[in-house]
Amino acid sequence: MSVLLEMKNIHKEFPGVKALDDVELEVKAGEVHILLGENGAGKSTLMKVLSGVHQPDGGAIYLNGEEVEIKNTKDAQKHGVGIIFQEFNLIPHLSVAENIFLGRAPRRFTSMVNRKKLYEDAEKILEELQLAISPKTLVKDLGVAEQQMVEIAKALSINSKLLIMDEPTAALTDQEIETLFERIHELKNKGVGIIYISHRLEEFSRIADRVTVMRDGRYVTTVDFHKSTIDELIGLMVGRSLEDKFPKDSTIEIGEEILRVKNLSTKEKLKDVSFSLRSGEVLGISGLMGAGRTELARAIFGADPISGGEIFLKGEKVEIKSPKSAIEKGISYLSEDRKKNGVALNLSIKENITMANIKAVSESVVIKSKQEVRTAEEYVQRLRIKTPSIEQKVMFLSGGNQQKVVIAKWLHSNTQVFIFDEPTRGIDVGAKIEVYEVMNQLARDGNAVMMISSEMPEILGLSDRVLVMNEGKCTAILNKDEANQQKIMYHATSGR
Repeated sequence: MSVLLEMKNIHKEFPGVKALDDVELEVKAGEVHILLGENGAGKSTLMKVLSGVHQPDGGAIYLNGEEVEIKNTKDAQKHGVGIIFQEFNLIPHLSVAENIFLGRAPRRFTSMVNRKKLYEDAEKILEELQLAISPKTLVKDLGVAEQQMVEIAKALSINSKLLIMDEPTAALTDQEIETLFERIHELKNKGVGIIYISHRLEEFSRIADRVTVMRDGRYVTTVDFHKSTIDELIGLMVGRSLEDKFPKDSTIEIGEEILRVKNLSTKEKLKDVSFSLRSGEVLGISGLMGAGRTELARAIFGADPISGGEIFLKGEKVEIKSPKSAIEKGISYLSEDRKKNGVALNLSIKENITMANIKAVSESVVIKSKQEVRTAEEYVQRLRIKTPSIEQKVMFLSGGNQQKVVIAKWLHSNTQVFIFDEPTRGIDVGAKIEVYEVMNQLARDGNAVMMISSEMPEILGLSDRVLVMNEGKCTAILNKDEANQQKIMYHATSGR
């Protein structure tokens, strides 16, 4: 295979952070090249340099042996470089077709968009991906998984010679992942080079040819995937061996009931959901996409109105009509969309950590600066948040470190019930284990934990009990000893 891309001695600095330090990458035509590393390793920054979002402070980029300067994303597209970002880059009030061909819409004469051709061209791409989405649908009316597939369709529409996929399967169903992998194999056969970033290491055996490992903004090595083991790759990525991927503490004692939900219903989704949650317990919430898992969390947290049912905290019936009310009663919710509902991107790490319990670091209406600093530094150390300073804006952190800031925020609040919604989505295996250890510590301290996850090994590895949902209903609650993948899937599909 001919060499399609060479990135040599790439350097990039941001205020207070050396993001890339002498990084190299080689990708061949017709290969899937995995870019592997922990959050903060520099993977996304390197790809943003390649796609023209960032300009390198040093180094060179070669495409087909010729040095190129990529000044912006349009430049990248002209050179045949397409990218699917980890965070969506869609315009909600525009249609699917308008998003796919944004800035490249077919025109009639010089100024008028040829809408008939626009929709026809979009329809062809959607059909190739086997997506039952109308090209006229507004993006804001799509679910997370459908938006992810539109991002993929958008990247494929420019007939890329080199395609960058940054966490493309994070929000996809198993069937959508199968469709994506089929498309990847088709692209490989056409000679397209694919750079693939994912923390789902189990995916690699289906598509990978070679792997480049990065750590702390530096190049580590490039290896043939089929000559390496997953454990070896993890060791290279984190700089240490990880023997237990699910460090569940079996010595934690499960105590008294903290939360009881009885016949909880909402107008849109939930139907008579009942369960209890005890101190020291991790309750896994499992089910297929659209089963009502997030809706259950939002209803308990007061983010969605309930139409029926009751909520009890330590045996006492409570009314929770807003997130503020839930926080005051000791319930916290870590949303699956951390950028929208978890962190304030323009604020510092310090401000984000203390915002949910500002009273703890203030007197009357005056914030005690020294106490706020001590608190923030304590949680940065405790959760190993990678940052040059607690004054760093959260927008400059990697996805995994942003997630840790969200966890720190709720740890600082007076919370008894922690609801984690896809807590490890989009973060690497090393950071995942740190999140699991935080959950263990929360349970060890006598708190109760609800964990919504689409990762079956995560559900089985961490849960004391598993609540299974289907179409807004609780179809089973399984003890740890009886839960397995077959039983969970049986109840998740109501025996179908």
